[in-house]
Amino acid sequence: MQNLTYDDHMLIRKHPNYRYTFMNEQELREELKKWCREAIIDWLKWNDRNGIYDDEQCMDELGFIMTYEQGVELMVGQIIQKDF
Repeated sequence: MQNLTYDDHMLIRKHPNYRYTFMNEQELREELKKWCREAIIDWLKWNDRNGIYDDEQCMDELGFIMTYEQGVELMVGQIIQKDF
């Protein structure tokens, strides 16, 4: 993980989910290999409260549920683009 500033550490203290936002893409992808689909959905819901990530919401609004792979790509995209 890159060098973190005092402000970065304060964000992580505020909520541990922030620590993933400081990872580069390779580190993040390696970390996410340890995660289950539900953990990724939880992170996505934390990061974007207006997003459609729950199975029921996805099915109702999109007609399908998000796969693990789709969740990984969404999370990586949001972090790499700093969309949090």
